[in-house]
Amino acid sequence: MRVVALALAAALALFILLSPPSTQALRNAVFDRMQRAFPLERKSAPAVIVAIDEPSLARYGQWPWPRTRLAELVGRIDAMHPAAIAFDAFFPEPDRYSPGAIARALSLPPAVSRLLEAIASSDVRFAEAMRGRRVVLGIAASEAPDARFQAPPRAAPVIVAPGVAAGLAEFPAHLGSIPVLDEAASGRGLMNSGAPDQVVRSVPVLARVQGAIVPALAIEALRVANDAGIRLARGAPGTIELRLAGARFPLQDDGRAWLRFAPHDPGRFVSAADVLGGTANPALFAGKLVFVGFDAVGVRDFRTTPLGDLVPGVEVHAQLAENIFDGVSLVRTAWATALEAMVLVVAAIAIVVLVPRASALKGLNAVALLVLALSALALFAFARLGLLFDPAWPSAGVIGVYLTVVVGSLSEAERHRRLLREQAARLAGEMDAARRIQMGLLPDPREVVGEDRRVRIAALLEPARTVGGDFYDCFRLDARRIFLAVADVSGKGLPAALFMASVKSQLKAEGLRGGSVGEILGRTQAAIARENPEHLFVTVFAAVLDCASGVLEHANAGHEAPFAHAPGAAPVRFGPSGGPPLGVIEGYVYPTGRHALAAGEWMCVVSDGVTEAMNRNREFFTAERLRATLLRVGERAEPEAIVRRMREDLDRFAQGAEPADDVTLLALRWDGAQPAPR
Repeated sequence: MRVVALALAAALALFILLSPPSTQALRNAVFDRMQRAFPLERKSAPAVIVAIDEPSLARYGQWPWPRTRLAELVGRIDAMHPAAIAFDAFFPEPDRYSPGAIARALSLPPAVSRLLEAIASSDVRFAEAMRGRRVVLGIAASEAPDARFQAPPRAAPVIVAPGVAAGLAEFPAHLGSIPVLDEAASGRGLMNSGAPDQVVRSVPVLARVQGAIVPALAIEALRVANDAGIRLARGAPGTIELRLAGARFPLQDDGRAWLRFAPHDPGRFVSAADVLGGTANPALFAGKLVFVGFDAVGVRDFRTTPLGDLVPGVEVHAQLAENIFDGVSLVRTAWATALEAMVLVVAAIAIVVLVPRASALKGLNAVALLVLALSALALFAFARLGLLFDPAWPSAGVIGVYLTVVVGSLSEAERHRRLLREQAARLAGEMDAARRIQMGLLPDPREVVGEDRRVRIAALLEPARTVGGDFYDCFRLDARRIFLAVADVSGKGLPAALFMASVKSQLKAEGLRGGSVGEILGRTQAAIARENPEHLFVTVFAAVLDCASGVLEHANAGHEAPFAHAPGAAPVRFGPSGGPPLGVIEGYVYPTGRHALAAGEWMCVVSDGVTEAMNRNREFFTAERLRATLLRVGERAEPEAIVRRMREDLDRFAQGAEPADDVTLLALRWDGAQPAPR
């Protein structure tokens, strides 16, 4: 799965490097968010907009106005001493309100027509108003040729460093103004700013129109205002630098510039009605770039900015001028895309190497921090350096790689779990078989006693796990004697069970060889010492009962001392007759004790899994509770009842707590000398 994750990272990195159009939608959305997070604060007001708005149309009539009205507007604005005047409009046809045009349109007497034809046209008067007053007209670059404008637009020469302008956008045609107006204007600037239904993020600052390099309307207005030249120089990779009147403004190598937008500000606007009416404040115009444009229903040219504002198109030109004037810029260098792809690849390698070794929470936190770091880096580059770095696609790639690694890890974990379940099932089956084998090794006391009415024996073994290390044993040495033992191997589970089987076998073998019970334990210890690589030890209580006399020979190797209950007396423990567990002290001689059972007396042997059993409060059952249980059993209880009563009291005490050790119980009652069975 790591290979798949790295292949995904490589594919996404290539996708970023190629940057097909489908990548731009997400990238634009991210850049718009940055604009909204850090909108430009206006530091100065180098531009003012004279708006042909609803009040203007209401007072002076619908658009288009007579060119004489525009001449008056130019005169009024120029009287307030602006730096330059730029019309966000072009005039490709003669004014229909000119006297001659009216004469030709109406059937007037010849004398009247000649009189009107002799009057200067409105276009001439508009041209006279513009001439010498630093007025810039707009042109619209076009893909469709127009027979009226076959010659390239007149544009001031641009000094271009070798190879710098090779990537400029090219247009084969344009729409401009009629010759009389075009000749009177001090400059011509591009009005193109994208389709009306698109968000304006960047605008063409320079474009090649019919072979001539033409600046945007705002750039041309700045050039005319400063009577300066325009130079193009090399910038960072993927960019060029526009130099104008001491300002340096970075552009993309195709001549477009990303705009840093400020919120829509009504303070930029002055109604044309106020200018024509003489009520406009001259202080707003002095030394400013004045853009004349439309802000009225039916004639306005709305644009949407990345801030979500719906603004007149003329305001876009004003904001471009403000960007240049305030030294604010945004640029996306050629290495930005390569950096984004490289960040993705490096992050992917780190994720593939580190995430599988970390916990799920640490891996998730690391990816989240990485995405936040990329976002913070992009915001810092935008706000402080004017660089556009896209964190979205690298972040999407990082998340995709992370999810791929996680899915791979989960798949691998599921495979391991499946194997573990299979192994657990096999082991459970093997353990069940081991339990059956272990329980099968234990004798049935009823078969050992047979029809002998002198003695009764009952026993119970419950391992704490599937198999355990406790065991009991009882078998006849001859028709008169019965050997019995209860033992507890150190440890639990399968190792203890295996050792238990070995000890039980050795103990039975030594018991059948004969000798005192202490000697049997000594020989058993010597035998198991030869096959005990793990140095385990075992506690054992062993005894031989003479069924005819009731004499019980016994020896104890570190085991719980048994209880005996004679008729008419309380339960008591056998006196000390023991030594250390088998396997602890090599060569130890275990003493043999004797206890003569009275007729009807019973005895009980348990493992420490009984006295050390714990309840939910972590309290021990203790030997005293065992004594109390045995006292309640009574004098003449059958061994089966003794074992059952001890098991019930132990369960009530534990309150459902999981057993910590194996539980072994063995009860024996001698009923006195009776004829032996035949």
